[in-house]
Amino acid sequence: MHSFSQRLPVDWLREHLAADATHYLFPTIVQRLTHRPETPLQWRCQQLLTVNTGEQVWGLLDVLPDTFDKIPETLDTASQKDIVSRIERAVKVREWMERMGVEAGS
Repeated sequence: MHSFSQRLPVDWLREHLAADATHYLFPTIVQRLTHRPETPLQWRCQQLLTVNTGEQVWGLLDVLPDTFDKIPETLDTASQKDIVSRIERAVKVREWMERMGVEAGS
């Protein structure tokens, strides 16, 4: 709706994400698009996704703050640190797609 720049197509997510896995989202920075003042403030989040090969991949997702606030917090501090550490070691979504021969729209 807002044409955020950091997002994966819904069809790609449906095809490649492990449906029974837990996926993680951490807000990282406040994103203001000064060149597009009609675009609302957004949070750029790091995401740790488990794909259908069982691997975890790292990506970014721009989210409206009100949307993010509706997601319940389920992790304690130690678990959050573990997830951040896993994000730092994970392959990027784009690298995984290149290695698997997958296109963003497929």
